[in-house]
Amino acid sequence: MAITQTVRLSQGLVAQIFEHLERAYPNEGGGFLLGSLLPEGGVSITRIRPIENVAAQEEQYHRYAMTPADWMRLEDEADALGLTLVGYYHSHPDSPAIPSEYDRVHALPNFRYLITSVQDAKAVELRGWQLAEDRAAFAELPLTIIEES
Repeated sequence: MAITQTVRLSQGLVAQIFEHLERAYPNEGGGFLLGSLLPEGGVSITRIRPIENVAAQEEQYHRYAMTPADWMRLEDEADALGLTLVGYYHSHPDSPAIPSEYDRVHALPNFRYLITSVQDAKAVELRGWQLAEDRAAFAELPLTIIEES
């Protein structure tokens, strides 16, 4: 069964994600996506939380990692805000905004993943993904970017 749920977020959140990931360049950067589940099965992202990359220094150009304490802290923060931890975002420096095999092995099927391609310190593409229940592959998700008035 194909995954077709949309991921909604504002232009302002996209700008925050891009700014964070451009600052992390030439290393990978990332963080959590907080929001709510939509009745049709998609998600609405209302906040992002950048998280320090704790991968080994020599691996940070192509790996991103966080601590279990980060995960627990963000779950508690989301609960306190009446939100849900709906996913995770990260960059692929000088690489396409498509999941790697490493991403697939470490992903969770119930999370949405936003991957940004950062080329020469400039964020150039944002794409959404979700891992299939059988963990075999990612499906691309449509992104709905909401204009702010």
